[in-house]
Amino acid sequence: MTSPALSYVTGQSTQALIGETIGLNFDRTVAQWGDRPGLIVRQQGIRWSYAELGAKVDAFAAGLLALGLQPGDRVGIWSPNNAEWVITQFATAKAGLVLVNINPAYRLSELEYALNKVGCRALIIATRFKTSDYVGMVNTLAPELARALPGRLTAEKLPKLEMVVEINANPSPGMIPFHSILEMGAAAHHERLRELASKLQFDDPINIQFTSGTTGAPKGATLTHHNILNNGYFIGEAMKLTPQDKLCIPVPLYHCFGMVLGNLACTTHGTAMVYPGEGFDPLATLQTVAEERCTGLHGVPTMFIAQMEHPQFASFDLSSLRTGIMAGAPCPIEVMRRAVDSMNLREITIAYGMTETSPVSFQTSVDDPLDRRVSTVGRVQPHLEVKIIDSEGRIVPRGMPGELCTRGYAVMLGYWEDPERTAQAIDAARWMHTGDLATIDDEGFCNIVGRIKDLVIRGGENIYPREVEEFLYRHPKIEDVQVFGVPDPRFGEELCAWIKLRAHEHLTADDVRAFCAGQIAHYKVPLHIKFVESFPMTVTGKMQKFIMRDEMTRELGLQEAKTA
Repeated sequence: MTSPALSYVTGQSTQALIGETIGLNFDRTVAQWGDRPGLIVRQQGIRWSYAELGAKVDAFAAGLLALGLQPGDRVGIWSPNNAEWVITQFATAKAGLVLVNINPAYRLSELEYALNKVGCRALIIATRFKTSDYVGMVNTLAPELARALPGRLTAEKLPKLEMVVEINANPSPGMIPFHSILEMGAAAHHERLRELASKLQFDDPINIQFTSGTTGAPKGATLTHHNILNNGYFIGEAMKLTPQDKLCIPVPLYHCFGMVLGNLACTTHGTAMVYPGEGFDPLATLQTVAEERCTGLHGVPTMFIAQMEHPQFASFDLSSLRTGIMAGAPCPIEVMRRAVDSMNLREITIAYGMTETSPVSFQTSVDDPLDRRVSTVGRVQPHLEVKIIDSEGRIVPRGMPGELCTRGYAVMLGYWEDPERTAQAIDAARWMHTGDLATIDDEGFCNIVGRIKDLVIRGGENIYPREVEEFLYRHPKIEDVQVFGVPDPRFGEELCAWIKLRAHEHLTADDVRAFCAGQIAHYKVPLHIKFVESFPMTVTGKMQKFIMRDEMTRELGLQEAKTA
């Protein structure tokens, strides 16, 4: 028997795992809650019941089969949030196709790599989004489209791609209009869809998500029905979702946050999915919550900050809110407290995980005491195992930091056609090594203390930037802060803080150091302090500290020390 003093936990539950495909589970939802609101998309003026959404999903799935796509084929989607994305997510699952999520921020070389890496036969695209001209970029990579019959593309740079579907009533030459696929399925295709329902297996790969690594080419995390359907279900259970709830989802669908913590948490509970816009906009999100009387709201910390700092924030009635998830990046305790107090999110939860684990491993519960909900990422999710290990692979005692490893139904099949990097991430005992530093206390609550690569070692002292960030968030004039290490010829590394102030506030570097004096150890006080208007981050709101570190290294003339 494992000693209770060790950092090893298992998720006990009286609820069994769901042993069916996404398609069968979605059909069950449509049958049970067909008359309930299913999908509301503000920017498109769409309000569909689950029955209406289900009919469109079936029509599109049959249309995909009519195009000649076969189970196991890869279908890419390159689009911001819209109703077509949701239809595609569930239709591809029902047809046994592998949905390949492509980051809306990708440019030419990234798109070419992603499509060729997994061999997409079809690609569904929006016309454009913000500064991204999707049609233009696809035509640049595949100029053959202009003279190709729709669905019969032969492109030199994209040899596997045969069809490009545009979410536009009047698509560009060579592209298939999205809406036409809804009408392509004949009786035989619908019959084929019914046959597939009993043949598809829940361990089949159904989704590929590219992880945005800081070095090397992106890796295609390959996920199954079983992975993401169950994770979505237990995430919804932690929020106590019901068919009476409406969840506002301003996070991107191409990422697990949108399609699993959002969509699948909703569909497994009959909850309405509500989209406030194509991409995150704080005002549109606040308007949507107020207008639709949403009971749940998702977001990364920077999204909640942007809403609470919005000049019109106080004018919105957010009293309908109850729950939601703050995740995707370390959640500052002070930001959590403000969200609970000023946005009525009394049952908000924090979730922790990574794409490779479908994604959530830990989540707080609405029943957890507030101090635990705002200061930890909760306890291990049902049916999962987690251990914290030292650099030699040994499980550490409770309360000691080490690398967090996850095992269980949620761990991905692997990186698509990349056995070498899969073996680096998943060991022989099927433990997924996250690269995150964490502690687990005696009650099983987990704290993420940083990334292994973010750990700062200053003169032999280990410094976890997260701890310093949490302290600086207490300053009433600081809106957001990121702390990281930069090279130092004397100590090896020194701390640097990038600070974003609240509107109309002023601070100096000396003010910040004075705030720290006597409150945190002297070696944790940032030596370098820079005031900024924004931070480099991914589309999903993850801070890119490596960019900040590189910029400060150059700015401070520390390049030589860095490479010495």
